[in-house]
Amino acid sequence: MDIRENIFEQWLELIENGELSRLKIELNQDNPANIAEFFDEIPVDMQLLVFRLLTKDNAADTFSFMDSDTQELIINSITDREVRRILYDLSLDDAVDFLSEIPANLVTRVLKNTDEEKRKLINQFLNYPDDSAGSIMTIEFVEFNQNTTVIKAMEQLKKTGVNKETIYSCYVLDERRVLVGIISLRTLILSGDDVHIKDIMENNVIFVKTLDDQEDIANLFKKYGLIALPVVDNEKRLVGIITVDDIVDVIEQENTEDIEKMSALIPSDDQYLKTGVFTLAKNRIAWLLILMISGTISSAIISGYEGVLASSIILSSFFPILMDTGGNAGSQSSTLIIRGMAVGEIGMSDVFKVIWKEIRVGLLAGSILGLVNFVRLVLLRTPLNVNITVSLSLIVAVVVAKSIGCLLPMAAKKLKFDPAIMAGPLITTIVDATSLIIFFNLAKAFVL
Repeated sequence: MDIRENIFEQWLELIENGELSRLKIELNQDNPANIAEFFDEIPVDMQLLVFRLLTKDNAADTFSFMDSDTQELIINSITDREVRRILYDLSLDDAVDFLSEIPANLVTRVLKNTDEEKRKLINQFLNYPDDSAGSIMTIEFVEFNQNTTVIKAMEQLKKTGVNKETIYSCYVLDERRVLVGIISLRTLILSGDDVHIKDIMENNVIFVKTLDDQEDIANLFKKYGLIALPVVDNEKRLVGIITVDDIVDVIEQENTEDIEKMSALIPSDDQYLKTGVFTLAKNRIAWLLILMISGTISSAIISGYEGVLASSIILSSFFPILMDTGGNAGSQSSTLIIRGMAVGEIGMSDVFKVIWKEIRVGLLAGSILGLVNFVRLVLLRTPLNVNITVSLSLIVAVVVAKSIGCLLPMAAKKLKFDPAIMAGPLITTIVDATSLIIFFNLAKAFVL
């Protein structure tokens, strides 16, 4: 048992013993993220009671870390006044994330208890497309006019900085709110009081637009080591910023989605244990049907070569090793290529380099596998012509599988599909059919 689990057990004992005053003290001394995690351990009928032990500031911060089910339970259980208090203290991006997950009738109640200015902003954010920069940005940033002096900027920062998402990166605007530069807190502190911001700001600003895809934005954070990134409209007017904590959530979401697609699942935002059996089956059945139907291709190929099998029954015993090896080889290549494209290491212009490299890898790996298999079959006293057929088939199948495994994800990207759909089961199905064709044609040459 780790330290956190031990603390949670102590808190649960305090609840059971009715020592709520002590629990209140301990809760409010802990981190809001840890407190939110504790709510997963509390019986549902006690969650509201524990939530009301939190101080005003801790309540809003803890609420932002809760899962959507717990947030919904809390909002359904508290008064309108308490709803207003939470929404007032909740940062705008956290409020938008919360409202995008709850039922429409609850959204109406929450918005009704939000002040008019914040309500307009929330509605604006909710209208941005999912997975866009606008949907994950916040408007709580520090901005200066380019003609402001350092001393005035510092005074402004002290007055407004407490409510901002970050103060380490400050954004410089002209009179039309066009983004013209960025300045760090370090530069502000180390510069003279009478120096103008425009003379010490960084002019080369990396920015994104409101409709840019969040996966591309995550790659920018990784490439440049950013802690925040400005978001502008089509006229380059600053409308918000995206911070690194939001990007961590995006990376987790995108990775989960890719894993699900690579495993032939329809992506879902819901947690596994909180997803119903019907929903889980629905998310899986479509791809299972597609793969089952595509699997009939292999059956048709085998039926088409019944004559070859009839002349040498022993050939059928090598189907599993041939198909498994080809499928595994193709999956290896597709996984590496999908990962390379996801992190920006591989572009569409690299297609011929990638194919040539995978062909050489396939030749080397296939030759080793073929040689090992040849020796194995010699020891098993397999007829030489069958041995040659199987070993050569392995070599050719691995080369072809590697080529298909790298080519299909890049083709999907070119056609504007997610490359992840070309991984795992789908690659295996295609390679199985190809391996069988190779195997039977070599068998006709060496066995018949």
